[in-house]
Amino acid sequence: MAKILMVVAPERFRDEELFVPKGIFEKEGHEVVVSSSKTGICTGERGGTAESEIAINDVREEEFDAVVFVGGPGSRIFFNDDRAIEIARNMQAGRKVVAAICIAPVILANAGLLKGRDATVFESEIDTIKRRGANYIPKGVVSAGNIVTGDSPASAAAFAEKICEMLR
Repeated sequence: MAKILMVVAPERFRDEELFVPKGIFEKEGHEVVVSSSKTGICTGERGGTAESEIAINDVREEEFDAVVFVGGPGSRIFFNDDRAIEIARNMQAGRKVVAAICIAPVILANAGLLKGRDATVFESEIDTIKRRGANYIPKGVVSAGNIVTGDSPASAAAFAEKICEMLR
């Protein structure tokens, strides 16, 4: 089974975009490690909490088979975060699954990973990913190569299922 890194904002991550995929990944037998800009308790937009086991600055990409950037308003802190962008690029270079949901696909766009690729994103960031060269597709979940993007909490289950399919 795979080892999946899920990156959440320390505050205001979108609860469903962490907890729904995490539950699906674990049910499939995958190991999930939650990471943020800090270790300790992170708080979701809807009041849920998750424990960050490792700060993103301490992540070793070679230990993971996939990275999932969780959305929500708080995820904006990673849009231009050098380490988040580096993790995305290194995982892509290692041909591992790179995924982001809601507004978090902006991280992938800013890393240059969506240039010339089909992708989706929450409606508020459509123009942002288009400006970075993505081919916006108005669907809940879009995959292109080893990259998976999802558009909203409503797509969280389908997003996770697509990632599991790619890890099989």
